[in-house]
Amino acid sequence: MENITVIIMLLFGVAFLSLMSKRYNFPIPIVLVLCGVAISVVPGLPVIALNPEVVFIIFLPPLLYHAAWYTSWYEFKKTIRPITLAAVGLVLFTTFAVAVAAHMLIDDISWPLAFLLGAIVSPPDAVSATSITKGLGLHPRLIAILEGESLLNDASGLVAYKYALTAIIAGNFVLWEAGLNFFIMSTLGIAIGLLVGYVMSIIHKRFVCDDVIEATLTLLTPFASYLIAEHFECSGVLAVVTTGLFLSARSSVIFTHESRMMAGTIWNILTNILNGLIFILIGLQLRDIISGISNYSGTSLFLWGASISIVVVVVRFLWIIPATLVPRFLSKKIRDNEEFDYRNMIIFGWSGMRGVVSMAAALALPLMLNEKEGFPLRDLIIYLVFCVILSTLVVQGLTLPWLIRKLKLQPYSILAEEYEIRNVIVSETIAHIEDNFSLLNDDLLHNIKSKYEVKFNRLQKTELPANFFGKGKVMGGEIFNDFTKLQIDLLNVERAKLELMHKNGSVNEEIFRKIEKELDLEETRLWMEMYEE
Repeated sequence: MENITVIIMLLFGVAFLSLMSKRYNFPIPIVLVLCGVAISVVPGLPVIALNPEVVFIIFLPPLLYHAAWYTSWYEFKKTIRPITLAAVGLVLFTTFAVAVAAHMLIDDISWPLAFLLGAIVSPPDAVSATSITKGLGLHPRLIAILEGESLLNDASGLVAYKYALTAIIAGNFVLWEAGLNFFIMSTLGIAIGLLVGYVMSIIHKRFVCDDVIEATLTLLTPFASYLIAEHFECSGVLAVVTTGLFLSARSSVIFTHESRMMAGTIWNILTNILNGLIFILIGLQLRDIISGISNYSGTSLFLWGASISIVVVVVRFLWIIPATLVPRFLSKKIRDNEEFDYRNMIIFGWSGMRGVVSMAAALALPLMLNEKEGFPLRDLIIYLVFCVILSTLVVQGLTLPWLIRKLKLQPYSILAEEYEIRNVIVSETIAHIEDNFSLLNDDLLHNIKSKYEVKFNRLQKTELPANFFGKGKVMGGEIFNDFTKLQIDLLNVERAKLELMHKNGSVNEEIFRKIEKELDLEETRLWMEMYEE
């Protein structure tokens, strides 16, 4: 009971610091990792450790599903080449480089343990990348690659992690078997993810008629996808990501506006708590972890942590340069269709922050190798992982805005794109009114058209009229109800146009979600208005 009380109080503290980070525009991942450090030095706090077997189940499915949900499928397909090169090639290259560095630096680390460490720190974190780069004016293509990389590299990194862990426990490792199993596990994981996504889409579309139940099912879906895949000994991570991408691309069709609003709010709360909780847990264990590596000198621990962190950063640049330039050199199509700016390559290289997935993988290391022997160097591996997370988040995260300014990168205006998209949607709706509603009651036609003209005028940066119903004019209840119904019908016109633009890739994912949420909120208000009458 005491431990639960401590965790809840610490979560309150994290929530308060998150509030301050929003108020003062300070990236939340950096706040969380610094919270972990601060918690570790507070005297009297208990050491709380979750069962390693349940760490993955608690943290990974919801966090990966949430990241997949807010990834644009169109942008993902469009940038699949650089995403794959980074999410698979770079992850394996980083795993190998870190393994070599760790094995050479630290005499106690065997090759299997070194590869295990490399697999844990190889994937950059989706939450960290999006949180720190948000609002920096980066081009949407660069953001799409960062988000797509952070989504897929968790799968490749954790598959490598699983094989390294198996090699340590079983004491053997055959490369060709691992390669074949990697392909089979990945393929089956994707297939199971698609199957779960398809089944859930049918359930949501045909059977669910309550927004609370629908939101509840969205919370259970990633766990179901993960556990089914793991039951068949294939990639639960890829299954969750595939299910999230599949359902996200169809969310406007299979979910009602009420369930989208409710589920979105619940998911934001859940991921915020889970991200805070993982760093609270590492903070509560860090003192015990440090005591577990007390046989090493402080100088050695510092040098090892700094060296592994530097290798992680440097290797990213060593991979990115040829991975970017070689395809351009070999393909005229790429040179003609894809703009190149070396500054974007530098920004991408400096955006490889590690975060919650690496921390969860480290905490999920088993306590015992077998019934008699503890897991070798578990505390040292967790310490090194935390060093990499701390250094990449704090150093790279805090210096990224400065680097963008120094490179004089032309900021991309997401606001300008948003205005263009809103103009298209409102203009299309006004045209629909003029083409289809000419026989309506004059008052009703005037007022519904005035509403969208107000929207159009606001987009032209004119002031919103104080009362677009007309001064002193009171509308009758029947006309008001018809007006409200008509507004709801036209919201569906707006939503259909927005969805069409989303499907063909002419709207940014962030703008799509923002406008969709506004339409959902307005529809909710109008239905309440209908019932109040």
